Amino acid sequence: MSVNIFQNAFDRLVNARERQVRRYVNGALLAMDDAQLKSIGRTREELQREGAQAYFF
Repeated sequence: MSVNIFQNAFDRLVNARERQVRRYVNGALLAMDDAQLKSIGRTREELQREGAQAYFF
């Protein structure tokens, strides 16, 4: 029982960190120009829709 509680807590922590990293990466990708985004198969609208956030630390 207690193992399941710790596993759930760990899974939630990992999921939250993955979302945070995804927003950070999207923010960095938005700094690229449209030609660079096209070369990696992404669009500016797609990145904005997924969300972006900049971290300054």
